[in-house]
Order: sequence, then C-alpha cells, then structure tokens
Amino acid sequence: MELPEPVNITTLPETPLESGHLNHNDFPWVDQGWGIEVKVLQVCNVTGSWIIMNRFAPGTQLPTHRHSGVVKAYTLQGKWGYLESNFTATAGSIIMEPANTAHTLKVADDAGEPTVVFFTIEGSLVNYTEDGTIWGISDGHTQLAEYIRLGKEQGHNISAESIL
Repeated sequence: MELPEPVNITTLPETPLESGHLNHNDFPWVDQGWGIEVKVLQVCNVTGSWIIMNRFAPGTQLPTHRHSGVVKAYTLQGKWGYLESNFTATAGSIIMEPANTAHTLKVADDAGEPTVVFFTIEGSLVNYTEDGTIWGISDGHTQLAEYIRLGKEQGHNISAESIL
C-alpha cells in the first residue's frame, strides 16, 4: 500500500482564531466564606467548561458534591483529599475526578499553609446537605456571577469581559 504525500502544514491557511492569554496574578482572590477563596479564570459558552483556582484555609471542608462532568485538579501548595478516597494531594499532585462521582473535599488540618488548587471543570456542580438533599446546583456561569458579585462587595473591579 502506498501512502499519500504528507500535507505540508506550513502551506495550510491559518485559522482566524486568536489565542487567549491571561495571568491569574491579574485576578483578585475573592473570599467566599468558610475558609474558601476563589479566582474564576475561564467560562466557556461552547463547552460549559470552567477553570478556577481555589485557596483553602487549613481544615476547610466543602459540602459533599458531584460534578456532571470530569474535573481535573492540579495542586500548587498545601494538602488535601476526599473523605471518600485514600490519597493526599500535595504540591505537584494531579487528580482526575470521573464524571458523576460524589466526594467531600477536605483540606488537612495540619496543612501549615493555605492549600491552592487549580481546577478545570466540565458541566455542573451539585452540592448536598449531610442527609443527601440537594442544597444547590451551579455551573461556570453561576460561579462567575458570584465571583463578580462578591468581588464588587469586597472592593474589586471584576468584569465578565476580563474572563476568557
């Protein structure tokens, strides 16, 4: 079997799309309460994906929750895990949460510093109360709206246009 000539990619037309750029240092940490700070870095209207950074105080525990899509987490500093799992994420750890798995994020009480995690999230987030009742549902757009609202209350000038 004879293979066709390979395509010379240097002669192909370029797409009209521009690369996006942001630096998380240009975004303020916004206090959500309960030992949680957030930066919303991207919300994609096409895919429903969203990218955030969280900074958690030692000992912080989130409500049990479930994501409708895959979540990937990269730990920049600190120590955390899920009450339902047997791992401790530390600086450099990459965690992949399969879609539709329920878990309870817990930052180590002895973390010694804030825990900072970069998350890429697909789809929605469902939070549960201790008895399993749905407490709330959010997605990238509702997280962005809350980031802007809380940011303004805390004296930051955040706009949706500044988020990729």
